[in-house]
Amino acid sequence: MVKSRRWMLLVAVAGGTAMAAALAAQQPGRVATPVKDPVIARGEYLAHIAGCNDCHTPLKMGPKGPEPDMTRMLSGHPENMVMPPAPALAPDAPWNWAGAATSTAFAGPWGISYSRNLTPDKETGLGNWTEEQFVRALRTGRHQGNPNGRMILPPMPWPSVSQMTDEDLHAVWTFLRAVPAVRNDAPQSIPAPPPPASAKH
Repeated sequence: MVKSRRWMLLVAVAGGTAMAAALAAQQPGRVATPVKDPVIARGEYLAHIAGCNDCHTPLKMGPKGPEPDMTRMLSGHPENMVMPPAPALAPDAPWNWAGAATSTAFAGPWGISYSRNLTPDKETGLGNWTEEQFVRALRTGRHQGNPNGRMILPPMPWPSVSQMTDEDLHAVWTFLRAVPAVRNDAPQSIPAPPPPASAKH
């Protein structure tokens, strides 16, 4: 008898919960919260604490000052923002690097860096990359992980990011594949020319 009552109570609670959910869904202004894939959620968390948005999401001016433009989330340096020549700063000076107002372009002793488009756009982002290429790039600091490819210049902290586990990098990759694709052909970074032969001695 006790078991029967418990069973009836469980059925009633479950039924009431389902009915409440159905009624809530029918109410105007109530939006059901989608259940996020745990791997995507993990990747989003890692991307946030690794500071991916800090350089790959352009800043815009808001009511309280610069703020991330989330309509262009992780799309890199805006292609229509042509930067003037970088300021001449001595490598050994107290101030020796400069950043764009969008926080997507940087100049220093290493050259000029433009943050890349990390969205899954096939023409301008990571849409044609494989996960293996993405992981190799972050492990080696080379574009698409190609040993002869372009170096990933500062301030991209790939030496730190490379310490993520394979599972973490898989989660970040899965998250980046799930963000909205934004077509934005960010400029290529420009390494500083090698020092003159006389300066090497």
